[in-house]
This record gives sequence, C-alpha cells and structure tokens, in this order.
Amino acid sequence: MDARLKVSRTVAAAVLLVVMAACSDNSDQASTEGTTAPDTPTAPVAPTAGAPPGAEVLGTVRTGEPFTVRVVYSDPADDPDRWQFTVRSVTCGKPLDPAVMAHAAESVGSPTPTPTPEAGKQFCVVAIDALNVGKSEAVWNADGSVSLNVGDTRYTQPQKDADYALDYAQYYFDKGQTGPTFGLNPGSRGPAHGVFQIPTGQQPTSIWVTGSAITTIDGVEPGWLVLLK
Repeated sequence: MDARLKVSRTVAAAVLLVVMAACSDNSDQASTEGTTAPDTPTAPVAPTAGAPPGAEVLGTVRTGEPFTVRVVYSDPADDPDRWQFTVRSVTCGKPLDPAVMAHAAESVGSPTPTPTPEAGKQFCVVAIDALNVGKSEAVWNADGSVSLNVGDTRYTQPQKDADYALDYAQYYFDKGQTGPTFGLNPGSRGPAHGVFQIPTGQQPTSIWVTGSAITTIDGVEPGWLVLLK
C-alpha cells in the first residue's frame, strides 16, 4: 500500500496549545551543511525577527541544537504529542534532490517535469531530525507549522511545495527511514523536510517552528526561532 495513504491530518486539524522547553542535552547534535544561499549582505534584524506578530517566542536555538515541542490536544483525554526537533541544514539556490524527484516520477509511472521555482524565486530545502519523545505514535510535518524567514518576512509552504516535501518523505520512507509525516512511535526518529521558495539572491536568517498550525482559531501559536546566522 502506498504510504501516502497513511498520512494523518490529525495534527493540522486539532486545536492545540504548544508548550515548549529547550532540550539541555546536546549530545545528539551532528554537523550541519548550514545555509548555502548566495552571500547577499542583509541588514541587521531584531532578535525575534521572523516570529509572527503577537507570537510568544519561547526560545532561540541554532542549527544542530535540539529543542522540544509539546502538543496538547483540546480533548484532555488525549495524550500530548512530544517531539524533539533538530534543524540539520538549510540548502538554498539548488535544484530539488534529483534522486527524490526521480523516485516520485517512478512512483506514478510516468515522467514528470523538473520542478522549477516561481520567477524570481529559489528553492530552499530545510532538513529536520524528528525524535518522538512522547508516549504514543504521533504524526507531524512542516505544513503550516514552519516558516523560513528573511528578516521579518516569513515564507511558508504553499500546496505545491508541500507536495514536494511529501516526495522527500516518501523517498526516505521507501529507503527505510520513516519520518514523522507517516507517524513515529515513542523513541523512534526520522527525517522531515520542508520546501520553501524565497527571492533569488536573498539569504534566510531564521526558521519559525511550532507544533501545529502557526495560526489557529485561538490565535497565533507560540514557537521557537532557529537562528541561521
């Protein structure tokens, strides 16, 4: 059965409260590629630039530093999801992974056009390590819960780019590396990817991460800023 059918929309549909705490144990850190966008000078930005207006910034980390996200559902009977995320790399200005795109074409049995960004834009791929530190199987993806920021301008995934991110999830799933998109049990970890488009020649400065949708019916979710510079 195609693993795409197993993607749950539970997290995106729930009304959530996100309470986060930094993980003090950085022993699981790994080296990162960093940002490969062109070195275009940018003006200094405020420490919280990239956070949605009115959002509570619960902390800042850098690539390679883990932080913990606790997702509490509106139903008190539900066990909260709890994730430890680590942003591993942000790669901009390059084509989407050819192996991933070839695998996506093979899965539908027909050639597909090479993905191209919008005019004046470049692709940026955010690679995240996700560890389920909760008490039950949980699902998570970057749809609506992550933004890639250039100063105080935030870029989220439109549907087409979310489909590309799902291609990454499917590729790694078929290689035996199940990610949070398809659900992870407690103590299991896997890769997650976000695909974003920012203006050509600009360099991302931060990533905003929440446990669920950035904006809900209860307002703007609190979150973490991952600093890229």
